[in-house]
Amino acid sequence: MAAAADAAVLVGLGSELDLPVVEQAAQEAAGHGRALHLLHTFDWCVAFAADTVAAPRDRAEQLITQAAQLAHQTEPALTVRGEIVEGALLPTLIRRSETAFLLAVGDSGMAGSGQCIPAETTAVQLAAQAGCPLLVVRREPPPQGPVLVGVDGSPSSHLALQWAVQCASRRGARLLALRVVEYDEDTDAVTEQLSEALAQHTDRTGPVPTECRVIRGDPAEVLIDTSRNTQVALVAARGDEPGRAMLGAVAQSLLYHCPAPVVIVRGLAEAPLTGPGARPARDQRP
Repeated sequence: MAAAADAAVLVGLGSELDLPVVEQAAQEAAGHGRALHLLHTFDWCVAFAADTVAAPRDRAEQLITQAAQLAHQTEPALTVRGEIVEGALLPTLIRRSETAFLLAVGDSGMAGSGQCIPAETTAVQLAAQAGCPLLVVRREPPPQGPVLVGVDGSPSSHLALQWAVQCASRRGARLLALRVVEYDEDTDAVTEQLSEALAQHTDRTGPVPTECRVIRGDPAEVLIDTSRNTQVALVAARGDEPGRAMLGAVAQSLLYHCPAPVVIVRGLAEAPLTGPGARPARDQRP
């Protein structure tokens, strides 16, 4: 599925704890020439159970206003829309993701919590069901390291690689393409394949500092360890895992344990990733 040229970056706002999502989502929207759409759901059952019906609605309005102000502080020229929808957050975001360019949400406190997060958590369910790429933002700001993408050779992982090249170009960052292989695989041959795939995508965007790395080991463990010094990590939703359903084991592990923001790349087809108002890529860092 290709996103429409006017498709926005959609932010799911549950509470004030999700405000860190707005800043990163605003940067992504501006970099790709997209509008930012802030969405908060409102539950009338909760409102009627409160001391006054007006108070929960007022808090919802305040949250949208605060988020819009933060977005404009981050990217003053950005087009920002706010919306309060009656209903539950998860089904609303799944439905709206079908027409979004990118969906951004918080991680529900997963990173660094050391706790077992239920599979019903909003971020986990969206990673499995969203109709567009999903950006899961951590509460702590990431370091200014490279953009990391995990590639396993599957068609979906090459779409993740395509997205990662654009991401690195817009951020002015180095791209680290990582392939984790079995111990009996020929690392030289895999490195050559990865380099050729990366060259095909970078030829479309212009110069992007890149590094290909092929490592033997467990894919999830290697990616999580490498991600500790990266500004964002990208992976396909399922990759080359025929036994998995909507979310692969590697994507799920990154979602739970990666300290950096994670983009779960899904719902994509071969299509330009920038809108008509995209700003030029930033100056490339050495």
